[in-house]
Amino acid sequence: MGILRCNISFLHLFPLLLLNVSHFLSFVQTLCHVDEGSALLQFKESFSIHKSASENPFAYPKVASWTRKEGERSNCCSWDGVECNEETGHVIGLDLRSSCLYGSVNSNSSLFQVLVHLQKLDLSDNHFNFSEIPSTLGHLTSLAYLNLSKSSFSGPIPSEISKLSKLSAIDLSFNYEHSTDQLLRLQEANQLTSLVLHLTHLKQLHLSGVNIPFTVPDVLVNASSLTSLRLENCGLIGEFPVGIFHLPNLQVLDLDTNQDLAGHFPDFNRSSPLEYLNVARTNFSGDLPASIGNLRSLKFLNIEYCEFDSHLPSSLGNLTQLNYLDLSFFFDRSFTHSDISPNNFSLVDSWSCIGKLTKLHHLGLGHTYLKGEFPTFVANLTQLEELNLGNNNITGEIPSWLTKFTKLTLLNLRFNNLQGTIPRSLFYLHNLELLDLSSNNLIGSVDFDTFFNLKKLRVLKLSFNKLSLQMKSGLSATAPMFEVLKLGSCNLTEFPEFLKNSSRLVDLDLSDNYIQGQIPKWLWSSTRETLLCLNLSGNSLSGFDQNLVGLPWRNLKVFELGFNRIQGSLPTPPATIKIYSVPNNVYSGEMSVSFCNLSSLLILDLSNNNLSGLIPQCLGNSDALEILNLQNNSFQGQIPPMCTNGISFKSVDLSENMLQGELPKSMANCTRLEFLNLGKNQISGILPTWLWDLPALRVLRLRSNRFYGTIVAAPTNLGSSIQLCIIDLSHNSFSGTLPILPHNYEAYWNCLESVGGIYEEPTMFQDTYRVGAVTYHYDYSMSISGIGVVLKPLKYADSPYFKVIDLSSNKFEGQIPTTVYEHLVGLQLLNLSNNILIGSIPSSIGNWTGLESLDLSNNHLSGEIPRSLEQLTSLSTFNVSHNHLRGPIPHENQFLTFVDSNSYVGNPALCGFPLQVKCEDSETSKSPPPGLIEEDHEDPDYPFEWRLFFPAGLVSGLVVGFVAANTLTTNKQQWLVEKFCKRRRQPRRTKGRRAHINF
Repeated sequence: MGILRCNISFLHLFPLLLLNVSHFLSFVQTLCHVDEGSALLQFKESFSIHKSASENPFAYPKVASWTRKEGERSNCCSWDGVECNEETGHVIGLDLRSSCLYGSVNSNSSLFQVLVHLQKLDLSDNHFNFSEIPSTLGHLTSLAYLNLSKSSFSGPIPSEISKLSKLSAIDLSFNYEHSTDQLLRLQEANQLTSLVLHLTHLKQLHLSGVNIPFTVPDVLVNASSLTSLRLENCGLIGEFPVGIFHLPNLQVLDLDTNQDLAGHFPDFNRSSPLEYLNVARTNFSGDLPASIGNLRSLKFLNIEYCEFDSHLPSSLGNLTQLNYLDLSFFFDRSFTHSDISPNNFSLVDSWSCIGKLTKLHHLGLGHTYLKGEFPTFVANLTQLEELNLGNNNITGEIPSWLTKFTKLTLLNLRFNNLQGTIPRSLFYLHNLELLDLSSNNLIGSVDFDTFFNLKKLRVLKLSFNKLSLQMKSGLSATAPMFEVLKLGSCNLTEFPEFLKNSSRLVDLDLSDNYIQGQIPKWLWSSTRETLLCLNLSGNSLSGFDQNLVGLPWRNLKVFELGFNRIQGSLPTPPATIKIYSVPNNVYSGEMSVSFCNLSSLLILDLSNNNLSGLIPQCLGNSDALEILNLQNNSFQGQIPPMCTNGISFKSVDLSENMLQGELPKSMANCTRLEFLNLGKNQISGILPTWLWDLPALRVLRLRSNRFYGTIVAAPTNLGSSIQLCIIDLSHNSFSGTLPILPHNYEAYWNCLESVGGIYEEPTMFQDTYRVGAVTYHYDYSMSISGIGVVLKPLKYADSPYFKVIDLSSNKFEGQIPTTVYEHLVGLQLLNLSNNILIGSIPSSIGNWTGLESLDLSNNHLSGEIPRSLEQLTSLSTFNVSHNHLRGPIPHENQFLTFVDSNSYVGNPALCGFPLQVKCEDSETSKSPPPGLIEEDHEDPDYPFEWRLFFPAGLVSGLVVGFVAANTLTTNKQQWLVEKFCKRRRQPRRTKGRRAHINF
């Protein structure tokens, strides 16, 4: 019976067994069609294999297995990356992602003519040499999945893609290149509409990095099948359709880095399936709605760098599935430090709901104006792997309870006000890979080898605290393999010995220490291949320990060696260099023409050295160089032609040299030029009219040269293109009448018209550059002398523009044109001294509410000083000496502070305070308040002079301060300070030197 049962069971199973064997034999015997195999081999032969063509570290050339023996039929269905239909033998899938393919895609390739049965095509993560996506892709009408991301395609996306009606997923993301012309792009606004209308089965639409400078079409609101929409960094504009948030199946929405894309969040439904929401670096604004707590499936939320209102709803604590939250720069940009006070706002209390999100792996609260002690709500988030609290105002000590955060790999506490010593608890966080404590007030002597306990540490930043690092010798073998090490201003006296074995070091900053002597050879021996960024500025280095013609680092991109004592010739950088900054040294000799061959060079700063000879004429041919600073050397000859091969230059400073000749005409092509300083040279000629055509120019300084002739009026057809904020043509030989602005100048001279607060205008003199993963900030500067006023650099991102016109020490004649300047209410400094001007002082100057310095001295002006000038409550420097003025001196507001009679001398018909001559009308010779000057101004031994002063490195606008040449009594000082000293809010001091690197 047992045998019988066994036979019966076998008989039942036999048909099923035969069926499986049949399918197996069918699969084994499946052969691809000859023409399809040939098409694949032809496609393979059109490319070469380069490991660098793919970013994936596990990439390998799949096509290496594609072979065909002579006289035999090859089975392409068995090739790596090829999938065939088991029954028909047609190729239905081609997966060549990360296959190290390099070369151009031929639009006539038989691949797109023959493989018409393809349902899946993946060519991602290769390098197709910026060729265009072939329009013949439209022949693949069975295609359901298309992935061409990260493969260096460029040009227009063919409209034929919209004919692939079966597509459910399309990914064309991240085909980046430096030039806009080589971006993958949509040609027309309706092309995105066409994609959505025709691809009715579309579930995934990924176009991140594709240039789409249009509004998002409303038709996307009807794409009910859509589960994932990624439009990161597309250049989108206009208002984002709010209905897209309500798509019934949408799980992923990524709009990151579309700065001109506006929008707001809707009231979210409880049924929303959203899991990933990213609107970082957009112009989204308004309230963060309480209904955001309805997104119970949300795992990723990034709203950094947006314009949302400052209120954070407590319902955020309902998002218990959230593992990534970034609110950095959460506040709208009109929100300032002054809006925060212990009495009316407590961010820590408002954001305590974050403490409920116990599944968080990433928390970003950088630049959110957190203040007070270390936020205790963080203590609950023990699953955190990344914590960013940088750039706030957190005080007190780093808490010991951070030891609970055993999974922490990244801790960023930079730019706060943390005090005390570095707690030992940090050295128990054995998973730490990045630790940034830079720019705080941490103190104490630290044995640097303590950090060697953190074996996984790759990035360490301790710069700009009050630490003294103690380096022991003989520990180099046990040091972590640092990739980024920033120890600026850590009281180092020598190069750390453990760097001898730093074979992975990418970024090294030892700036602002006390390191003397020479740069040791072992430093570049260990880092010759890896180092990309080096900052040794602000030490007492004298050079390299062996003579070098060129820098030894083969892949170096950033080289900062300024503010040292280095002598000799300039070392030539490698071809990879982007930033070469060596100001304030003792370099001498001529500048090598090899600098002309640096095709990647963005910034070249050789200022304040002893360089001489000619500036290489080829230097201006660069199509990459943006900032050129050769200030205060001994260069001779003519200015080289600039912008001959492009329009790259943004800042050119050749001041304080011995340059001659005229301005090169090629500079008319420099349409990106913002800053031009050629002061204190021997440049001659008339002022070319094309200077007024430079649409981005904000600063024009030609002082102390040999320019002559009349200044032709600015043309009237420029629209709103003129951006000039500082015009300094002083100490030349210009003649004729004062330059006339266009009739409708108020539409042109934008910078000189506005009166804005510190946070209403962007910086003018700071540029930011990305060098790999490093962000590099370069602050270029200038000074303006006028009436004893020295304006130091605009150095901070929240500084306002200066607004200055200095035409002094020329040969201008005629009257001050009343109707020309009357609307320049934002002007801060006007200097027309030492000319031949006649007529009266225009009363309309009283409308310039921002004016802080006015010098009309040494002219032939007549009439009275207008009483309207009493309205200039910001005026702190005033000089009308040596004219032919008459009548009473204004005696209200700021004029009571002008106690130095030197501002009025040389006008014998003037009367009133502070002169000894009293006016016949007793009201107009009104004395200052009792106890201020009465008993002192008659004392001939009491010279009294007001000067403007500017704290070094901390100037924002015209910071007005008063310094007396002699001692005032305490009550007088107090009266002046209380009544007339108007302090302006200062931006927080940036620690570091003029040029610095932030990671």
